[in-house]
Amino acid sequence: MRTLKALLDRSLTAQAIVIFVVGVAVHALLRRDGNIVWWVVQSALLTAVVIAIIAVQRRRTSRAAGADPRGIAELNRKIRHRELPRDPQERATMRRLVDEQLGKMERGGRWLPYWLGCMGLIAVGLLVLGTATGSVVFPLLFAAGTAAFCYWLMWMRGRAMESHRHMRAALDEQG
Repeated sequence: MRTLKALLDRSLTAQAIVIFVVGVAVHALLRRDGNIVWWVVQSALLTAVVIAIIAVQRRRTSRAAGADPRGIAELNRKIRHRELPRDPQERATMRRLVDEQLGKMERGGRWLPYWLGCMGLIAVGLLVLGTATGSVVFPLLFAAGTAAFCYWLMWMRGRAMESHRHMRAALDEQG
């Protein structure tokens, strides 16, 4: 499992393969009567768009930190595992990366209540529509899934912010 996670952290090709396979599987589940070629075409288009977005984000992050994208993946792993680099240049790169990512998370935190409120409104609206039409099972499942997703998002954001703050403090301590 660790090797798969490391491969997905480093390789855009591996990420593209996973996105494509998941896209085809979701199309197969949701559109059983559709044409298989259409599933593949739509999944390929979705994969291309998502990989382009990921590549642009990686390039921006690597430019801000002053390292190549593979080095950024390794530094992110070290941040998650709270490993402090010994090399002073790598430590400086990690410092820039931590500052940049922590700044992004703090700036994005302003919009989090609005996003959570929007998700709540969508779930409540679907619940109201479901009770009005008499079909309550799907809206209840959707509302529970939305609540679980929002809780998971908040938990992951808290973990990431805590690990980045810890790494910033450790880097400040070492000077």
